[in-house]
This record gives sequence, C-alpha cells and structure tokens, in this order.
Amino acid sequence: MLTLGIIGTGTIAHHFVAAAHGTKKYQLTAVYSRTMEAARTFAKDYKTEIHLYTDMDELLASSIHILYIASPNSLHYGQAKQALLAGKHVIIEKPAVTRPEEWADLVETAREKGVFVFEAARNYHEEAFTVISDFLSDKTVWGAHFSYAKYSSKMPELLAGKTPNVFSSQFAGGALMDLGIYPVYASIRLFGTPTDAHYLAQQLPNTIDINGSGQLMYKDFQVTIQTGKNRNSQLPAEIYTDQGTLVLDTIEHISSAIFYPLQGEPQVLPIQQAPHTMVEEAVHFADMVASPQADVYESWLLAAQTTHQTLYRMRQTAHIHFEGE
Repeated sequence: MLTLGIIGTGTIAHHFVAAAHGTKKYQLTAVYSRTMEAARTFAKDYKTEIHLYTDMDELLASSIHILYIASPNSLHYGQAKQALLAGKHVIIEKPAVTRPEEWADLVETAREKGVFVFEAARNYHEEAFTVISDFLSDKTVWGAHFSYAKYSSKMPELLAGKTPNVFSSQFAGGALMDLGIYPVYASIRLFGTPTDAHYLAQQLPNTIDINGSGQLMYKDFQVTIQTGKNRNSQLPAEIYTDQGTLVLDTIEHISSAIFYPLQGEPQVLPIQQAPHTMVEEAVHFADMVASPQADVYESWLLAAQTTHQTLYRMRQTAHIHFEGE
C-alpha cells in the first residue's frame, strides 16, 4: 500500500483521498498546508493517524511514498519539482503546470530520480474512452463538439469585487485551465495531436477568462471546445463521423454513449461508469508504481505534454497572461 501525502486542503483533495482509499491501494498519512489549523481541519475527517506539516522540507523527509498536489495552479510546478528531487512519486492535480516546458522539466527530473510523475487529468484515464476509441476505429471522423462548464462557487466573491484564486492571474486561474482542460484532454485522447488551436474568451481586466470557446484543428476536421465558470452547461458531447453521430452524456465521468447512424436504429455502447470520478486514475497511478509499464507511462507523459502545448497556444491566441510570464 502506498503511503499518501497531500498538499492542499480544498474539496478536490478530499475527493482524491476518497477515491484513493476506495481503491485499497493508498493510505493517507500526511497533510501539508500553510497553516496548522487548515491541516488539522482537513485531517479530522479521517480516523487514522495523520502527520501534519507546515514545513515542506519536513513533509518530504517523511516516509510517504507518493504526494498528491492540489494547491493553486501556479504553485504546482515548484512543489512538484521539490518533491521529485526528494525522491517522491508525485500526482499533480490538473493543470499540472502553466507552461509546457515546466512539464518537460518535471518529466526529466522524475526520470533522473527514478520516480513517477502523473497529471491527475481524470477523464483521460476513463475506460469509457477506450470503448469509444475502439468504436470509432472503423469510422472517419468529421469533427466533434466538446463542452464543459460549471458555475463556480467563487463567482459571488468575484461579483463582489474580490479576486479568488480561480480567477487570479497570480495563481494561473481561469476557465480554460480549470475546466477547458477536460475537453482538450478528451480530444487528444481520441484524436491525437492537433495541428493548431485557437481560443476566444470573455475576460476579466487581469486577462483571466471566465468563459470561452475554441477550436482544435486537425488535418481533416475540427473539434469545437466550450468552457466556462460563470455558467452551467448541460450540453452533451458529439462526435461526427461518416457513418453517423456519437453522443456522449458528458466529457468526463461518462455514463452514456449512443451512436445515431445516418440510417437505422441507435446503438448503445457498453459504457460502465466508475463509482467515483477519480477512482480510475487513482488505480492507474498506483498500479504503475507497483508494476511499471514503460510504454503506457510514456503515452501518459506525451498526452500531458501535448495537452499543455495546446492549452498554452490557446492562451496565447486569447492573450491570457499569468503573473511572471
């Protein structure tokens, strides 16, 4: 069993711990936060002994095997680099980095230290995408439309004149990085590397996007991306082919995929939704540490690199800038 450390005490960290514990492959043993009060509040929900830290060096000197990082986006790279140098496996909540060269550096550091680095982009690891990819293998893709938007719990603060982390240029916030990454990952998982990407956004004065739409360009088709943090989208995802349209109920934690042929009756694909949104990635990461598969791991690293190159290109076209760039 992997002893698990956590950086970041928000809701997403609780979700990951629940998924990790559900696999029976992890045990939470350490929590890091800037304040002891926050670490203690997070840990009180768990009955096992958990060591609390406000000093990063002390956390990394502990006996944890693997570290899950769920701090604000702009902190991911530095914290992950420090953990990898300390010889810890690292899982970084999406987006793992803000620029593609940061991901490349983390990958190289992990290789030098003989440990693994993973991006927790949960939908990439869904078995549903294997079923979908297999189904599309004998069809010519003509395009797709992927949407993922959720009204942020931090919108009232933003509307009151404050700047929460998720809308901050200092902390690399915005809809594209937080939610748009899901349809981008889905497109790369199914269709590979786009030749180009564009993004248009509704932006705050600090350039951070609160919603937007974009296109991923492929040789013979385009994928339209829509995302937002000031709206809820109920739109399904659609993939258009020469034989008909495949409709997914969502682009992450998929529970339904129905193919509507140009002629004939609809066909329901055998999708088995996982019991928790993060359990499939948690299983994959633990299994990779226990029984490494170099080809599979390299494919994950390449997908992450391609995703961050695409996101960076989309940010450039929309003139979204983070502090320090």
